[in-house]
Amino acid sequence: MTATQAGPVPGMRLNLVVWLGLMLLVVAEVALTYAHLSTAAQLAGLLSLAIIEAAVALLYFMHLKYERPLLFWTLIPTLVFTLVLMDHFWPDALRLLHLRLGAP
Repeated sequence: MTATQAGPVPGMRLNLVVWLGLMLLVVAEVALTYAHLSTAAQLAGLLSLAIIEAAVALLYFMHLKYERPLLFWTLIPTLVFTLVLMDHFWPDALRLLHLRLGAP
């Protein structure tokens, strides 16, 4: 079996820059947490920073940036579909939990 690469492999310098960028995003999340914003604004800001952080980690540390586009376009819609399905099962699981515990 032979392995083919779609692009150049990143060096240590790029990994260090990405890591520092992720650390800056964490600092921004902490600063946003301590800022006195409304709950909705804080939630929106933290969720957007978390999505950016996850995307950067997936692209660079899991090397999805250097894979074939077909792999990327099969993984991401599958992930979104799975999260949507999980969103439909969570209310049912909470309902069953309340039935078992006898909570209103």
